[in-house]
Amino acid sequence: MFGKKQVPLKSDQEIQAMLASCRLAARTLDMIEKEIKTGISTLELNKLCHDFIVDHGAIPAPLNYKGFPKSVCTSVNDVVCHGIPNKEDILKEGDIINVDVTTILDGYHGDTSRTFYVGEVSGQAKKLVEATKEAMMRGIAAVSVDGGRIGDIGSAIQSYIEPLGFSVVREFVGHGIGKGFHEEPQIPHYGKQGNGPRFVKGMTFTIEPMVNVGDWRCAILDDDWTAVTADGRLSAQFEHTIGILSSGEVRILTLADAKDI
Repeated sequence: MFGKKQVPLKSDQEIQAMLASCRLAARTLDMIEKEIKTGISTLELNKLCHDFIVDHGAIPAPLNYKGFPKSVCTSVNDVVCHGIPNKEDILKEGDIINVDVTTILDGYHGDTSRTFYVGEVSGQAKKLVEATKEAMMRGIAAVSVDGGRIGDIGSAIQSYIEPLGFSVVREFVGHGIGKGFHEEPQIPHYGKQGNGPRFVKGMTFTIEPMVNVGDWRCAILDDDWTAVTADGRLSAQFEHTIGILSSGEVRILTLADAKDI
């Protein structure tokens, strides 16, 4: 228990079962990366991901989740997260796009996202994307069952990002995951080292920082899903699903070549 909220803890066998879904999510991103180019619509990207996931015996978790109408999220330029694929949303040279994939395979979720370049991008866009990926990895490196706490993740991310002149989004956080899409605990990407619940063996959760060039605040569009930067400047995101094994090892599950538990 963490306070009054139950955190579902998994055995190594359950994490092994999650691993197949997580690997498929990663392989979906590997597949779609080759298709991201000038002139393709985000709706076409959605179809390619949907078909790939279904062809591998899985279900795209976002489809119809709380009313979300598509199989993946596609977030372009100033879209922070939850962008809805659209036939009129055509990628152009210099764009950046985050594709967020969540699969359900044999009852378990795997959740991962990456931000990709469309052709040649600006120096600022490249700095943002590279910093966001590095921030995620620093957040992962902060996870430890040897006295570590959830606030250590946010501290590692925030203390790296803000000196670069960027900002960390507050409105959206990482989350527990397993048989449920969104489980406890919540994983903020900002905060103070040593704060929050302790990490314990059996936890599985996402680390998925969203980083903005300008202000960290967001606005939600009229579709009730799409979150954009309040100032219209660029945003990037990366995400992995993490598992803490019974040995205390912290494992990234959403790698296409992740080894069995």
